[in-house]
Parts: sequence; structure tokens; C-alpha cells
Amino acid sequence: MSNSKANQLPGRLGDPSMSLGTDPRTDPRLAAALSQLGLAGQAAEPPVNAESDVADCIAYSTAAEQAWQTMFAMLGSQGVPANPVDAREETITGRDGNEIKLFIHSPAGHSSDSTPLPCVVHTHGGGMVILTAADANYSRWRSELASTGLVVVGVEFRNAAGALGNHPFPAGLHDCADAAQWVAANRNNLGISNLIMSGESGGGNLSLATTMLAKKEGWLAEISGVYAQCPYISGLYATKPEELPSLVENDAYFLDMNTMGAMVKPYDPTGENATNPLAWPYHASLEELSGLPPHVISVNELDPLRDEGLAHYRKLLQAGVSTVGRTVHGTCHAADCSFVSVIPDVYHATVRDISSFAHSLMK
Repeated sequence: MSNSKANQLPGRLGDPSMSLGTDPRTDPRLAAALSQLGLAGQAAEPPVNAESDVADCIAYSTAAEQAWQTMFAMLGSQGVPANPVDAREETITGRDGNEIKLFIHSPAGHSSDSTPLPCVVHTHGGGMVILTAADANYSRWRSELASTGLVVVGVEFRNAAGALGNHPFPAGLHDCADAAQWVAANRNNLGISNLIMSGESGGGNLSLATTMLAKKEGWLAEISGVYAQCPYISGLYATKPEELPSLVENDAYFLDMNTMGAMVKPYDPTGENATNPLAWPYHASLEELSGLPPHVISVNELDPLRDEGLAHYRKLLQAGVSTVGRTVHGTCHAADCSFVSVIPDVYHATVRDISSFAHSLMK
């Protein structure tokens, strides 16, 4: 290999024309599958960005929701778990008087009389703006986790746009917190020993923020751990600060920063929460993180959001929080929990890691 090739910066830092399909780091199976869907090249520039009107950003996000749901259902909902699972729904009332639907998946036959199992409260992705817990890929994900000996509760929180909008921050966060508190209060009926928060992308944000809110509100003892995947936590997608080089390195690899910047607007329309750690956990202080339960921060190598997740991992360590960092190589944003039909070995490795983490914290 020539010195020029060996020293070239990764991704679009070294070659602005690079794409997920041409980057040599990409898992070939992922590149081939996304190429068939026209998603392996650089993502097309959207008609909105961080400077667009809030109404336009909401309209764009809402219009895009169904396309995302179709794609995730195509690649992320096939097959069934190895072990049978029961699924049911529960509806609770949140602090704002709103109804919150919960999707509860557990090993077949598990009940309040069974040996208690760890619980994962799952907060789905979609940038806190779109997608739903009822989506086929999220139902598949909950069942897969449940089949490993977990009770999994998916939260249908209010979104800032889409079919479940328009509810800006802190509506969705409040719903996730209320769901976690309901699970904790009903641990005997659910047959659970402990609960962890877990989610990917915007759901990673909400899992991290729910735990910080629990500390602020005085119920942190109910949460035994947090497993955040590819967390969308900085809100800095328009400015792309130097300390987050992956925002450039992997820009337009499945996700583009104009879209990410535009999705910030529905969640925080006035920008008044730009550095509020409950809205954007990247901005949390060491004091705000101190005393939190064990965390795992899992990131994807080829994700624009990779470095904000790693920065949060390092800050948690500085705050004295037991934290494990994990990088899933060869994958784009959330691929390891979204594309079971394409990279099943990677998907199941992440399932096992979450299950192992939850079981390690059993009380």
C-alpha cells in the first residue's frame, strides 16, 4: 500500500466522494443490500435543513416517516426468535394526562409467579420525531430480546412530528420516564427483578435523558443500568464541530447532516434547549452524570453520530460511572439492531450483549 493511501483520513474526511457503498470499511453484505434499495450512495440532500422553518421541518419529517417504516420493515422484521414469546399491550396515563401505550414482550408463559427476570424498557429510534413502537421492526426487536430471558417494555411515547406528533421536548421524555416508573411500580405483576433503559438513535437519547431525569426527580434507584445504541445526543448537526469528526467523515452514509439538523427543529422549535442535557445529553456536566448506574454506549463505525456517543462514554467515565464502550465495525447507523435479514450475526451479537448486561445487574 502506498504511503498516500496508508495515511489517508477515513471516509469523507479523506475522500469527499466516498459513500457507504465505496468505503472499504463497510460490511459487504450491508453494502449490497443497501445498494439494491438505492441507499449505498451518498444520501440525497433534503429540501430542509437546520435553517428551515419549524413547520417545513415537521412536514418533511412527517412525509418521510412512512418511507423509513417501509425500509425498516423490509430489512428488520423477518423471521421469528428461537424461543417462543408472549406479547400484550397495556395503556397507562402519563403526567400530562395523556395515554401511553406499552408493548410488553416476555418469554412464553412468564408470569408474576415465575422467577423474576430483568426488564428492558425500550425507547425506539426516530430522532424523538418519527417512527413508532408499533412498527414491525421494533416488535421483532422486543421479541428477540425477550426470547433471551427478558421482559421487554416498548414505550409509545409522543413524537415531535409524524403520526404521533406534534409534541416537542419534553413530552416524549416525560412519557419514557412515566413508563419506567410504571414498570418499577409494577415489578411484581410483571415478574421482573430490575430494569434497564435501552434504545437506539433518538431512543438512545431518551434512555440517557430518562436516567438523568430520574436522578433529578429522585427515583434513580429504580434504574439499574442504561444500554444506549448509536445515541443521537448532540444537536450539533448544522455546525459539525471539530471535536466530532464523524459528522463529516460519515456524513451522508445512510444519514445526512442536513436531515439530522432539520429534525432538531421539531424537537426544540425555539432552540432554547440547545444545551439542555435532558434534551441533548451530550451537554451534560460531570456533576449531572455523577452517581448514575452502569452504562453501555454502543456506536456504529460508519455512523455520523459515532463520535458524540464516544464522547459521552468518555465523559461518563470521567464522572466515575461504570461504563463500557462498544464499536460495531463495518456498520452504518443502527444497522446492528435494524437489519436482521442482512447481518444476522451482528444483530444477534447485539441482542446477546444487551441481554448479558441486563442479567449482570439483576438484584
